[in-house]
Order: sequence, then C-alpha cells, then structure tokens
Amino acid sequence: MSEKLQKVLARVGLGSRRYMEEVIAAGRVSVNGKIAKVGDRIETGDELRIDGRKVSYQIEEEIRRRVLVYYKPEGEICSKNDPDNRPTVFEHLPQIANDRWVMVGRLDINSTGLLLFTNDGELANRLMHPSNEIEREYAVRVMGEVTPQIRNTLLKGVELDDGPAKFESFSDLGGEGINRWYQVVVKEGRNREVRRLFESQGLKVSRLLRTRYGSVILPRELRTGRWIELDKHDIDNLSKQVELRPRQGTGLYGMAKRRAEKMVENPLPARRGGYLRQQKRNEEENGESLAKPAPKIDYANKGFKKFNSK
Repeated sequence: MSEKLQKVLARVGLGSRRYMEEVIAAGRVSVNGKIAKVGDRIETGDELRIDGRKVSYQIEEEIRRRVLVYYKPEGEICSKNDPDNRPTVFEHLPQIANDRWVMVGRLDINSTGLLLFTNDGELANRLMHPSNEIEREYAVRVMGEVTPQIRNTLLKGVELDDGPAKFESFSDLGGEGINRWYQVVVKEGRNREVRRLFESQGLKVSRLLRTRYGSVILPRELRTGRWIELDKHDIDNLSKQVELRPRQGTGLYGMAKRRAEKMVENPLPARRGGYLRQQKRNEEENGESLAKPAPKIDYANKGFKKFNSK
C-alpha cells in the first residue's frame, strides 16, 4: 500500500499539503536516497528525508487516529516550550508512543475551555484552515451594555486590523449588573478574534470560555486541567466535517476506554490552574513564604450548564 508523498509529510505535521508540495519541488525531499518529485508515492519501509534529516512516518491506514479534548485553565499558554517557563497546555497530556500530539487552534493565556489535540496532522490542518469554516463556539462575559445595534453590527461584520470579521450567531445567556454572558460563534481562528470583535465596539471581555469546536462539545464531566479521549463515533463525525474518510482502528480500546467511561461516572477534580501554578513558581524562585496557600479557583461548575450547545 502506498500514499502520496506530500500527503504523508502534511500528516506528520510539517505543514500544509500545499506547502509540502513546494518543499518537494525545491528538491529538499528524498526517498531512498533519490530526490523526490511532486506526486511521487511512498510505501512502508521507504527511507524519507527532508534536508538530509530522516523523517519517521506511517502510511495512513496503519495509523490509529486519535483525538483528545483538553479543558484549558486560565494561565496556561498554547505552546510546547516557553522561554519564560510559564505552564503550557502540553504538560499534562498523555504520552503517545512513536507519535506526537498536534494542537488544533489556540486559546490565549487568559482564555479557558476546549482545546483539541490529535496525532493526525492532516486532520488538524483541515480543522484549522479558514476555507473549511469550522465553527468555534464561546461563552463570553462582557463588561458593558451590548445594545441591539451593537449586536446587529457584530453579526453583520466589522473591519479589524487583519480584515473583516463577524459573529455567525449571538445569543444572551444572562447575568447581572454590567457583566453579562453571551454565546457567540465564529468560523475563523484568528488571534484574539472574539475579544477584538467586542473591543471594536468599546466593550471588554472579562472571561472567555470555548465550549465547542466543530462537532465536539466540551464534555460536562470534564474539569479544568483535565483531558478525555474521544471514541470512534465522535472522531469519525469530526473527520467527516473536513471530508476525511473514517479510518480503521480509530477509537478507544482496553484501559483507555474504561478510563473514559469511569470519568463520566466519577469526574476527576479540577487541576490547579496555570496562573496559580505560575504564581507558586515565582514565589519559590523569589524565596517568598508559602505559608499561606494560594486561593483555589474552580472554573468547572460556575454556571457551566448554561453554556452547553443546544
């Protein structure tokens, strides 16, 4: 069984398929010691190199497609490494033998909620690409009055620094005083897009929680700082949204399946948030007293039922 070279490279997570075609056309890729051409196919056992470096790979049908849902707490950054030594979203993910987790989209350090991770680079690229218009749903707490005129303006669209943007849907979730919760949907994953849309109308977002990405809804039983692995049905639905065929071997088996079932019945407690963990690290580095424990903040159940997708 063989597969197109650019498709294999994209799935490994080195870039989009189009970018990999450019890399191949530039003569930077070799298969079994010979410079490859765009459209060449590769089989199991072939030696693949980019710029002389050997690349580990598997043919698509041999790989078990996996997807994790992670409930990001406030204070963690969406990066594998951080020069400032801040907590990252990768710290508590499970190890994956001979493979790696690819993050789908991002959330800024002050945002919380659903993050997807997969071992399928092609799936990740398609889920993030603007042309596929995958919906991202957020629960947003806004300081200030959202008038009917502002709501209509944000649904119609406004001009941001990087081009026009809008909400696909906008609904009121309630609240008191100057802080009210809203549920909004966007189809792009631009940097701080939801916050910037509200800021364009003179409003400030005080909390932002992602509750859905495509067909995946943040599970009710999942707590902050914890992850859960999706089963075959959910992964196949997500793959179909970006026109990827279901794959053999997808789904949970053995201990992984029992762990997921157990989490539904007895959810793990929320993990200490990234902000508080970083605060503790700073105190330790500065030699400050830790006699007083940092206050515990539980983001998991504060009105969460309101935010589930209908």
